[in-house]
Amino acid sequence: MAAEHVVDWRFEGAVDGDLAALEGPTLAAAAHRLLSLLAPQLAPDGECLELSILLTDDATIRPLNAQWRQVDAATDVLSFPLEEGPVLGDVVISVQTAARRRDEQRWLLQDELVFLLIHGLLHLLGHDHLDDEERTAMEAAEQGLWTGLGRAGTLRDPIERN
Repeated sequence: MAAEHVVDWRFEGAVDGDLAALEGPTLAAAAHRLLSLLAPQLAPDGECLELSILLTDDATIRPLNAQWRQVDAATDVLSFPLEEGPVLGDVVISVQTAARRRDEQRWLLQDELVFLLIHGLLHLLGHDHLDDEERTAMEAAEQGLWTGLGRAGTLRDPIERN
């Protein structure tokens, strides 16, 4: 019997209530599927994995970014690994920044939020993109999880670098 993974998600800040009703449960469902995809590597003994997601606004994420990354600006996603066995940590996503940065010709806001969840989750697992080798590995892992969720398409063009 497969473990029932735990995804705790919530909204905090000035995020539209309708958005919470639409995007929160969809993102939580994607998180459950991602944990199921990762479980064979992360919890081979069948332990249940735990993840916390905070969907918020720029005003809430900005001081976190300043405190933890010394960047006094809003950002799209932050990750706070806990490294306590099956408890992976927290992913904080600014819905406002995600809406602003998404490519409206290619993606819905939901797509951007799922991508940021994948990106943040990979940071929790130790991935980074500080140099070309790390970036290449992280982008391949992002694409693998994106495809594992049943989503079509390529996340980035080969020359695109954000």
